[in-house]
Amino acid sequence: MTQLLDAARAELAPNGRLRAALNYANTLLISARGPEPTGVAPDLARELAKRAGAAVEFIGYANAGLAADAAATGAWDVAFIGAEPQRAGEIAFSPAYVEIEATFLVPAGSPLLRIDDVDRDGVHIATAARAAYTLFLQRTLRHAALVEAEGLPGAFTRFIEMKLDALAGLKPNLIADAGRVPGSRVLDGRFTAVQQSMGVPKPRTAAAAYLAEFAREITTSGLLRELIARHQVDGLTIVK
Repeated sequence: MTQLLDAARAELAPNGRLRAALNYANTLLISARGPEPTGVAPDLARELAKRAGAAVEFIGYANAGLAADAAATGAWDVAFIGAEPQRAGEIAFSPAYVEIEATFLVPAGSPLLRIDDVDRDGVHIATAARAAYTLFLQRTLRHAALVEAEGLPGAFTRFIEMKLDALAGLKPNLIADAGRVPGSRVLDGRFTAVQQSMGVPKPRTAAAAYLAEFAREITTSGLLRELIARHQVDGLTIVK
């Protein structure tokens, strides 16, 4: 077990309380909300609090972007969100501990057969505002246009109601959505893999150093694999 030094403990759990920010939009890491959230990320927060000898307090956000915004306000001590360059100005991220493939759902009869087909002039993609995969598409698309909505449910609604060409999202969620759209297809492969990390507000350097070691420990010790199995999550790949 990685030793938690006093300096890191003071930064992770000021006044004996570890405030953990959760991205409620990521249902693979947060299985259920509530006063006592369940899932892989909440259990990791509990493990960190246990090591710090602290109480844990969960702070939920509707999406990762809102959680990232709150870093500058001191609203939380550790966050479980995707590591993206746009978020690194205010947050020191650990190495990724899991990743989730992102791809596209296309409607019945779509001429888009492969992921490389999607970035074309005239193609409109529904996507969740401020999701890590949306930030990636904003950086990389050259021809297709994004139509952003609040969360994956909002993006799904726009995909259907506006008869858009594709819906971007995490593959496990899109597979579930495909069952609601007769004839739709989830495109093989991925346009990115969203890497999930733990982050602390800058400049908490001692806490950041500890989280880096903690991330390596949980991916090699079997703890992370045990949590994924306990919560019966499909679609998470452990990063080693």
